[in-house]
Amino acid sequence: MRGLPVRKAGGIVAIIAGVFGVLAALTTLLVGGLGAAFEAEGAGVIIGLGWGGMVFSFAAIVLGAVSINAKSRVPGILLIVSSILGTILGGTLVAIFMVLALVGGILATVGVKDVSVEQPEAQ
Repeated sequence: MRGLPVRKAGGIVAIIAGVFGVLAALTTLLVGGLGAAFEAEGAGVIIGLGWGGMVFSFAAIVLGAVSINAKSRVPGILLIVSSILGTILGGTLVAIFMVLALVGGILATVGVKDVSVEQPEAQ
């Protein structure tokens, strides 16, 4: 029962980080769109970073929701990988919230008991 609150907290933290990451990605897309409208140099890169942030922020939302009731560590590990990729490919604003998603992924991974190893009952 000890792992249940930690796993749920990790999932909730990841969902919150994903929602704020989507808002940050929209802001990045807005700035990139304004740059493209004024024909600024490198605006296409900013737009690409915005779309990368959008993809990985949605992945953080989905994996955070899945990890709340997960019986294995796989959703937590995928959440960690997604948050690291979102930090690299999402731009500065998204990276701030992907660090929060990384913390949620770590909590979701640590909070799951390993069901493959049977522990002897104490008498």
